[in-house]
Amino acid sequence: MCRFCWFLSIVLAVATAGLAWKFILSGETVVASDGRTAIVLEAGERDLVLTEMRAFLEAAQKILDASVRGDVTAVAEAARAVGRAAAGPVPGSLVGKLPLGFKQLGFATHDGFDRLAMDVEALGDTAEVPERLAQLMNNCVGCHAAFRLEVGER
Repeated sequence: MCRFCWFLSIVLAVATAGLAWKFILSGETVVASDGRTAIVLEAGERDLVLTEMRAFLEAAQKILDASVRGDVTAVAEAARAVGRAAAGPVPGSLVGKLPLGFKQLGFATHDGFDRLAMDVEALGDTAEVPERLAQLMNNCVGCHAAFRLEVGER
């Protein structure tokens, strides 16, 4: 009986590791023709990710505009709109298709916008906003350099 328990434990551990690798680390990816990692999604999933990316871009423009005007409240509102709370409605099935590096950049960007909102409100000043926004935009540039989204079946 003990040998069977050990065998079953090993099989379950291997299966768990395989599922973790598939759904947490690798996602649904292929090597793209341009050398980047292509994330293979359904059309609706791709649209959702692109909508989120456009929200980052729109928020960056609003934050920059508000910082030039010295409007702390508008900077915080725009930043918070794309913070971690904005990542909530993403379906788990989509998250499982995204590779770990993409998820790390995405969550770091959401968190960075939240920190920007909190810091601007705490300081009551927009002087550091352009530098902080430039740092956040490095996440966007890095993501677009490493990944692309494709519609298809894998």
